[in-house]
Amino acid sequence: MKRTDITELFPDATKEQIDKLMGINGADVNTVKSEADQLRQQLEAAKNNKGGEDLEKAQQQIEELRKELDGMKNAETIRGIREKVSGEKKVPVHLLTGETEEACAKQADEILAFAGPQKNYPSVPDGGETHGTPNASNRDKFAEWAESIMN
Repeated sequence: MKRTDITELFPDATKEQIDKLMGINGADVNTVKSEADQLRQQLEAAKNNKGGEDLEKAQQQIEELRKELDGMKNAETIRGIREKVSGEKKVPVHLLTGETEEACAKQADEILAFAGPQKNYPSVPDGGETHGTPNASNRDKFAEWAESIMN
């Protein structure tokens, strides 16, 4: 608001009245400007802080994903080592818990030593074959067996 605006609206206003209106208007304008400046500063601080929080969260997520990926790579490496030793030593892979090739090889040797040497069982003279009619029913087989015992 300007002095000329007041004199146009109130042509009979005195200089003191105009000064008083200008003072009131100036105080109101300054109050509003001050509040607006404070709100702008708060908004900028919030934007800067929010951006900082987002960046920090993103960096934290990246670090967590990096750790997870490293863990997966390590697990895959260990799995490969265990499978290799399992194939070489002929020990089931699920029995191996080592994380290095040397540790798995040592475990495999200990498992094999504990299990003992492979025993060659004597052959069974009849080889386990069934005697009698191969396509006979169970009743017929039982009857044949019973007859062989009675005779």
